[in-house]
Amino acid sequence: MDPVKKLSRSVRGLSVLVTGAAGGMGRATAHAFADEGAKVAVTDCNGDGAQAVAREIADGGGTAKAWMLDVSDGDAIKRVIGEIAAEFGGLDVLINNAGIPAGLPLEHARYDDVWDRALSILLTAHQRTVRAALPHLRKSRCPRIVNIASTEALGATGRDSPYAAAKAGVVGLTRALAVDLGPEGITVNCVCPGPVRTGMTAPIRRTTRTPMPAAAPRCAATAILRRSRTSRSACACRPPASLPARSSRWTADWMARNA
Repeated sequence: MDPVKKLSRSVRGLSVLVTGAAGGMGRATAHAFADEGAKVAVTDCNGDGAQAVAREIADGGGTAKAWMLDVSDGDAIKRVIGEIAAEFGGLDVLINNAGIPAGLPLEHARYDDVWDRALSILLTAHQRTVRAALPHLRKSRCPRIVNIASTEALGATGRDSPYAAAKAGVVGLTRALAVDLGPEGITVNCVCPGPVRTGMTAPIRRTTRTPMPAAAPRCAATAILRRSRTSRSACACRPPASLPARSSRWTADWMARNA
């Protein structure tokens, strides 16, 4: 008979890969997993930033190592994931977090360029990292994949169609992979954060005419960590449609209850 995967809710000792981890939600997520005793691979196209986050974790008593990784480069994804698995003796959890802003009016001359880059980094990279990680995840005692989408996948705002389309694709990809990989004991989940205070969202908050309440990155990291512990798949998590201007602690509690 086929072996039954152990469904542990602890991440202690697990090897976790976080993409886009030099800042914002990725940095907070790397810290959240390290705080729980995981070995964290901190990856980002900003190599110096990734190194800084790995040092922060190590200085706090955690285990982390940094890799420079541009997720738009398929060959680099294969190489880096292989190096991570060799360094940590395997790979248990994959967090597809890397992202970019991709808002532009439909009639803009550079729309096609922005569209292509958005899909490359926000969607195509997800399936590439999953495929590269799959041989290692299949050897894990509790393999987990968590993809980061957005509330933009569920209800878009103006001039944001490349980003919204890519994030909607992440939700669909997550559901399909959950069906494909679930029978092997590999859970695939998606977190759809609302506005989060990061460097990427700062220009949006400065230019929008409507005040935009935003949660702290650690709040989103809490939901991501919870998703990695679940034995269920494809449960998108999102805050209320109209997020009240309440504390970050309230937001974290809401996301935890609904994860």
